[in-house]
Amino acid sequence: MRFTRWTNPSLPQTLQIGMFLLYIDAVFGLLFGRVFLFPLGTAIVIGSALAGLGIANELKWGWQLGVAVSALALLPFVLLVLSDGIGALLAFEVLLSLLFPVAQFALLVHPQSRDHQRIWFS
Repeated sequence: MRFTRWTNPSLPQTLQIGMFLLYIDAVFGLLFGRVFLFPLGTAIVIGSALAGLGIANELKWGWQLGVAVSALALLPFVLLVLSDGIGALLAFEVLLSLLFPVAQFALLVHPQSRDHQRIWFS
């Protein structure tokens, strides 16, 4: 399989921003050491980069991987709520770190993104 593009201006705005957030997530994961903290971090970084490439090249597995990686990025917050209660999410640091994965997941599962990938992706 050959990846011919890194971005795709013909995608709807929700998918384009979701694709860029996947790339940004991969870069920040490398820069700030998420790769070295735990094995799940490595999977998220590699999966984010591959999902961004897959979405840019209009591949259905790229969108599916992006949704899965975004859901995995939300998993630590779900575990935090289960262990400490919903009040744990009200800390400023937690809210700030929750903003990025929620936006990424919401953009990828937005109806416009889902419809476009269902119709146009191979």
